[in-house]
Amino acid sequence: MRTSTARRMGAALAAAAALTSIAACGGSDSSGGSSGPGKDKAGAVSKVSPVAALKQVQQKTGGAQSARVEGTTEIGSAMSMEQSGVIGWADGLSGTMDITYTGGTMGDALKQSGGDGSMEARYFKDEYYANMGDAMAANTGGKHWIRYSYEDLAELGGASGDVMKDQIQNSTPEQGVKSLLASGDVKKVGQEDVRGVPATHYSGTVDVAALTTKNSNLDAKQLTEFKEQLALAGVTTQTVDIWVDKNDLLVKKSERGEMKTGAFNTTVFYSDYGVEVPSEKPAASDTVDFKEFLKQQGGATGGAS
Repeated sequence: MRTSTARRMGAALAAAAALTSIAACGGSDSSGGSSGPGKDKAGAVSKVSPVAALKQVQQKTGGAQSARVEGTTEIGSAMSMEQSGVIGWADGLSGTMDITYTGGTMGDALKQSGGDGSMEARYFKDEYYANMGDAMAANTGGKHWIRYSYEDLAELGGASGDVMKDQIQNSTPEQGVKSLLASGDVKKVGQEDVRGVPATHYSGTVDVAALTTKNSNLDAKQLTEFKEQLALAGVTTQTVDIWVDKNDLLVKKSERGEMKTGAFNTTVFYSDYGVEVPSEKPAASDTVDFKEFLKQQGGATGGAS
């Protein structure tokens, strides 16, 4: 395979990996109970246990169905990225994100293809589209968008593909709450302002090897799915911090820990819950299917090296 072909395929695969900007630690479970009144200075639930409070946060955040997001992600030497946009989860993952790779091998792959490391992503219930700019379009017959079916990505994932597919399709901001409930040692840290918004800070640490139904506040099915999800990402330990506003909605989530490929650190800010979610698909005439793209590149015999 020529070097230029490898670069194009690497860039396309890097774009697929951009799913991690939302769903690497994704997953959904909107179950949860209500808790009684009693508000602290931030207005969040205070006169109940952290677990009871977080179950209400999980329910409220899961039920909000959309939000504006802005954040950063670092995964070892593989990538560092910034992302911002609007996502929804009323019926699977949806929305639009602007993603910029600021470092790592995935960013290098995009830049080697002639791009600047930035891309636009559009998410839908069963598929995802990536636009990596004119440089990539020059290698796809002038088409700017690559379409990734979640079914195809599941196939690429091998035995863990179905878990990855479910993780992507059901990703919501409440995953941070679910992580804390799984930890078994969630603590209320105190009151802090997040971008001018009074918030209650909770923290906990997840040791994947030590996770059991006994010390978790998830049921057996939820815990099994959560462990599979972390195993898919290669996570061994994970410290989760969340900040909750007076309406029991997340305003910030931070996750850090160790993966088989190195340390990871992600911070996301949430705002404008209930915002309208963009839903326009790219024009078919400007789109190439990922599987078709792989066939074209796999059969390529020419091009500059």
